[in-house]
Amino acid sequence: MKTINKISFQDIQSIPQLVKDFLNQKIEGFEENTFSIDHFRNQIHVKQDAFSSEQRIILFNALENQLSDVVLSSKQKKHLESLKQPNTFTITTGHQLNLFSGPAFFVYKILQTVKTCTYLKENFPDFNFVPIYWMASEDHDFAEINHFKTEANYYETNEKSGGAVGRIHIHDTHFISEFEKEFKDSIFGTELILMLKESYKSGNTLTEAIRILVNRLFSEFGLLIIDGDSKELKNQIKGIFKDELLNFSLHKISKEKVDFLTGKYGKVQVNPREINLFYLSETRDRIDFDGSNYFIVDKNISFTEEEILNELENSPEKFSPNALMRPVYQECVLPNLAYIGGNAEIMYWLELKDYFKKINIPFPILIPRNSMLFLKEKTLGKIQKLNLRIEDFFENFTTIINHKIVEDNSILKLLDEKESLLMSNFSELKAVAETTEKSFGNMVKAEEVRQLKSFARMKKRLLHAEKIKQSELLERLENLFLDVHPSKNWQERVYNFSVFFADFGYSWLETCLEEMVVQESKLIIVAI
Repeated sequence: MKTINKISFQDIQSIPQLVKDFLNQKIEGFEENTFSIDHFRNQIHVKQDAFSSEQRIILFNALENQLSDVVLSSKQKKHLESLKQPNTFTITTGHQLNLFSGPAFFVYKILQTVKTCTYLKENFPDFNFVPIYWMASEDHDFAEINHFKTEANYYETNEKSGGAVGRIHIHDTHFISEFEKEFKDSIFGTELILMLKESYKSGNTLTEAIRILVNRLFSEFGLLIIDGDSKELKNQIKGIFKDELLNFSLHKISKEKVDFLTGKYGKVQVNPREINLFYLSETRDRIDFDGSNYFIVDKNISFTEEEILNELENSPEKFSPNALMRPVYQECVLPNLAYIGGNAEIMYWLELKDYFKKINIPFPILIPRNSMLFLKEKTLGKIQKLNLRIEDFFENFTTIINHKIVEDNSILKLLDEKESLLMSNFSELKAVAETTEKSFGNMVKAEEVRQLKSFARMKKRLLHAEKIKQSELLERLENLFLDVHPSKNWQERVYNFSVFFADFGYSWLETCLEEMVVQESKLIIVAI
């Protein structure tokens, strides 16, 4: 494996402008929440003052209990113990409980979290930094997480859903035997199959499955895995949840920031609701307020104000944060300095800055995660043979194809020459026409537009004719695009990590870790 390029997010068209502006410190009020040693130095002191020794003990006890069923490495045990110390901080990433981890970027964001901790330890040797994976165990959209894809197959499991996905017990394991057929002859296929069978053993919950899988992959890196579906952790955020129920604070306080981001960038990633909480029973349903009583949407459950506050006080585990409240919950219970997430995640975190200030919780440094692309040498050879650059595949590829089809075309060259001559002639004619009557000048301008449109039509027809004539080249270009972008999407958002692990095993994880860039957000392209 060899890294052939690292492309800055600034040079990739499809990266949202909001993310680019954030990275360039062009969004007022967020300059200190970007990656830099100085910003981390300040964040350490701010968080140290804001996170108590009592909170550390609660966190330690919760994690010790949650991780009691998995075998911890010596590095994990050291990290867990260190959380009790005032000089220990966390770097966190989070993700849904996708079947067998889902798309490969799940692995990349965890490895970047690990490497960021190593980088910080090198720069701040007097402090400890612990990588955390936050399991989104309370999400209820099972259809989003019940599948994964390899180069050859699509795997899916079917279970009864509607509640917190982490609580779902595994019964449908048909996908395991199908997976075994695909990978039994791969170099590291046996390892993958055992991993899958151990994690998705019938009777395990999806939370247990992901905990087992992630621990098997990342235990030697010292990663700790946390489940927010916890009464003892939610006890710490009862005050914020109470304020949310009574005063709709997140919605009110974030409105100015949401309006600003909407006005400048067209829309926000997630729109706050008046109450950003769900109620957990056998299902997970939104809490709403009708002016006098609280009710659970789509359920025959309602509470008076006194009743719902009593329920919160006695059973905080029944209250679940939505996508916008979850970051608040995370930062409330962790001594966290930074969050590493995808572009969409970073975009909705930005909505919350003012709300964090209101509830007196330090807003973390935000790090858009690296992307990775693994390409076969054969694919890279085809790209080179066609005189294309890998960067071309992250621009408007239709434009790239069109240019390639008519490259060195003599008719197009002649059309361009005549079009340039036409424009030059009309430039002279317009200059003269403007000295005479106005309507005549307008007629000349209109005639220029008409004739230029004729040239545009001729070029379009020429391109169409050349695509028919060069259908083989067109097919090669389109297939090459799909080699780089399977299903017309970024590879990391389509293929499961098993596609690469099957051939390279744990050395693939080491390569990913080694090539990660922690100080910048980049697309890292590796030849395999």
